[in-house]
Amino acid sequence: MLPYIDSPFIYVADKLGASSDELKLIFSFLLSYPLAAALKRIPDSKPAQKNLFIVGISIFYLIGLFDLWYGLRTLLISAGGAYGIAMFVEGPYMPWIAFVFLMGHMSISHLDRQFIDLPSSVDVSGAQMVLVMKLTAFCWNIHDGKLPDSDLTDFQKERAIRQLPSLLDYAGYVFFFPSLFAGPAFDYEEYTRYISTSMFNLPPGTDPSKAPATRKKRRIPRSGKPAALKAAMGLAWIFAFLKLSAGYAPEMILGPDYMKYGLFRRIWLMYMLGLVTRMKYYGVWSLTEGACILSGIGYKGIDPATGRASWDRLQNVKPLGIELAQNSHEYLGNWNINTNAWLRNYMYLRVTPKGKKPGFYATMATFITSAFWHGFYPGYYMAFIMGALLQTISKNARRLLRPLFLPPPQSPLEKPTTTLSPGKLSPTSSSKQPPNVETPRTNTKLFYDIVSWFLTQASFAFTVMPFILLTLHKTMTAWARVYFFALVGVAVCFAFLNSPGKAVLQKRVAKHTSAAERPGFKREGSTTSVKDRDQEGSMGRTGGMTLGVPDDPEREVQEIVEEVKREIERRKKMGETVPDLGKMVEERLGNKRD
Repeated sequence: MLPYIDSPFIYVADKLGASSDELKLIFSFLLSYPLAAALKRIPDSKPAQKNLFIVGISIFYLIGLFDLWYGLRTLLISAGGAYGIAMFVEGPYMPWIAFVFLMGHMSISHLDRQFIDLPSSVDVSGAQMVLVMKLTAFCWNIHDGKLPDSDLTDFQKERAIRQLPSLLDYAGYVFFFPSLFAGPAFDYEEYTRYISTSMFNLPPGTDPSKAPATRKKRRIPRSGKPAALKAAMGLAWIFAFLKLSAGYAPEMILGPDYMKYGLFRRIWLMYMLGLVTRMKYYGVWSLTEGACILSGIGYKGIDPATGRASWDRLQNVKPLGIELAQNSHEYLGNWNINTNAWLRNYMYLRVTPKGKKPGFYATMATFITSAFWHGFYPGYYMAFIMGALLQTISKNARRLLRPLFLPPPQSPLEKPTTTLSPGKLSPTSSSKQPPNVETPRTNTKLFYDIVSWFLTQASFAFTVMPFILLTLHKTMTAWARVYFFALVGVAVCFAFLNSPGKAVLQKRVAKHTSAAERPGFKREGSTTSVKDRDQEGSMGRTGGMTLGVPDDPEREVQEIVEEVKREIERRKKMGETVPDLGKMVEERLGNKRD
């Protein structure tokens, strides 16, 4: 550690009542901005200098700022072990050997942190968690690089590594300083395209005049404004966390005064504790994403809708998507996006034999990997189990309840009823402007949306408590103080799903929705009917979704496309404005990154 570097942080920490290590961590995130700007100014023709600069800054963070000599050693062991396995181990088991080594090595750091039990101190476990994602993906990419393209998916072909990289390039990838401590993680091919600047090539056929603006002879587009916006958002979330964390702390839930409030007030306070805790992650991930944007690696090409540079390649969280989520899929799909992508691409889909659909085994392997990756506190496992149960209920509610709150599909022969306001064109007018249309059940759909939002947020206020409190005793105490309301609700819902009531709802949905329009209807050439899907095992069909991983990616996309087509057809029949098909599909997929 540099001499006297701790003094200003200790002084400020005493004034704010915060931890000096946490302040140093935020300082490192902010310092990454000018350093990322300096990295971008290293000539594009000198990638070796860029790699050396990246490694040097990370060593300064680990040693000069935090005195983490053991942390540097830990990261070097993981990186060296993965590189050696990729170099010397041949055959299809190489990525799995690397996976076992990396996860096993990380478990030592998790146990060490758990035994020390100093949550406010900064250690190497967070950086190692990010590195495990990068290195397991690296080994899979090396494995894919030895296979013919015919054996690979498009995603795998794009990221396959055909030749083992040099140690310097590899070190730059491992120690990329803007994402060292908190992510986001990314694949090696993304890094090598960034460091070589091939990432910034214009797509074929693109007008050069529409290329993003650059400074001088650099190929990396200017990214100061989007990076500054992310930094401002990150600081705003951090400021909100610092202001509210004293009033909404775990001690509040566990203290004696908590029981003086009524049940709904207690649930509200539980929700606020979860929200304030999330603010810290919103702030940290926004800051690190902004530094990645400023360095240039956050570039995702030209947005076809706006014609401007897109910078969301490494977006890791969508706060509004979480806080306004109306179901568990939205809630979890907008949280820790890059980790969800890693689990999907390098566990969920990898344990599935070629030519087969992911099932129960893939779901359980992904669940266990995610829990093990987080650590060994009982709270992590309790939260994941609750999330899996909520996901199952959410998916069934969407199939059995949501259609009843939507307008029934009209027959092609049935003409929509129109209501013309005074002064509007008559039905016989030659104008192409669509008449005003009265859409039935609009109010009931709004009611469904509001209730869905309320239930989702209340359920997850209960579900995230184990993630915050960590221990079994504290979690059970907090849950008991709100009478285990979410667990009771889960039990009631599962009892209903295994009762004749489910069949009654299915008949009502079938009656409300014509067979030709019904989601999941067994069409000619299809092999799965509504009944077949409902009878599939809940964990085998939904467990992966709790991790933001689709339990069947192809089926999920197909269902979304069919749903969008039905919506467009309904709007055409009703005379409403028809949006772009691709845009609607993208919105429902949540703009998921490959």
